[in-house]
Amino acid sequence: MSVSVLGSGAFGTSLAISLTGNGSVTLWSRDQDQAHHMQTARENTQRLPGVALPADIKVTSNIDQATKADVLLIAVPMQKLRDALQAQASDLAGKTLVACCKGIELSSGLGPISVIQQTIPDARPALLTGPSFADDIARGLPTALTLACADDSLSLTLQHDLTTANLRLYRTTDMIGAELGGALKNVMAIGCGAAIGAGLGESARAALMTRGFAEMQRFALMRGARPDTLMGLSGLGDLVLTCSSELSRNYRFGLSLGRNIQFDTHTTVEGVATARAMTEIATAEGLDMPISTTVADLSSGAYSVTEAIRALLNRPLKEE
Repeated sequence: MSVSVLGSGAFGTSLAISLTGNGSVTLWSRDQDQAHHMQTARENTQRLPGVALPADIKVTSNIDQATKADVLLIAVPMQKLRDALQAQASDLAGKTLVACCKGIELSSGLGPISVIQQTIPDARPALLTGPSFADDIARGLPTALTLACADDSLSLTLQHDLTTANLRLYRTTDMIGAELGGALKNVMAIGCGAAIGAGLGESARAALMTRGFAEMQRFALMRGARPDTLMGLSGLGDLVLTCSSELSRNYRFGLSLGRNIQFDTHTTVEGVATARAMTEIATAEGLDMPISTTVADLSSGAYSVTEAIRALLNRPLKEE
């Protein structure tokens, strides 16, 4: 099986590195200069510095060449996924497309698999998600991920072909649960980062993670997810990792809010758009999501950290 990774950010590059253990891999970058530099320097110095690209990775900016592969891993930010798919719709028609992004599309309220289904109706979609940092994967450290796919036969094939020496994949047919677990934990990571950044302590973080997980479950069940999915790698596992490490961009963004310092505007923070989308959907459905709503307000500047804390602490007392 031939594999191409579309998207040369840190995560896409790390997946390409890991997958070379199974054979040759094509890594596509839309930036011709970046592709040429990676192909010649054998390193993604911009996104994954210090990690060598194996000889079995071919880096290209030629989309026609990249889309000839049997399986295409789409590693672009969630809010850019639809545009990326539409731009290459004819090349992607009928292909096996594995989304490797996390979030809810702000314009539609949909997750990555649903966006693929809308944009490329005859594609065979799947999702790769779970607790993982690009640097860990690229350096060969053991990582377990969830592979979500409604087609059992395709899921088995992908599980076999995408499992590597350091990547262990677990299958699920619950695509909604896997999508939402990976998306919603980013919102909670912003909240946890803000709490730590503001000096509120580890107990506050534990409370936010726990009550945030309850919100994730309520939202996901409302959208049709299975409860056990949220208890797995794509939900609880990803939540724990993202809320407790500064390697998480969403957590770092929260830290910057809590410390009232500037954050790098060039860094993608999927949780910001997801918090807005999640809050809009929850409001329309009459779903109580106080942490998510507070994170959305905090991220947009509508709340200060002090005001956000006060709003959460002054909520009516209730049973757990």
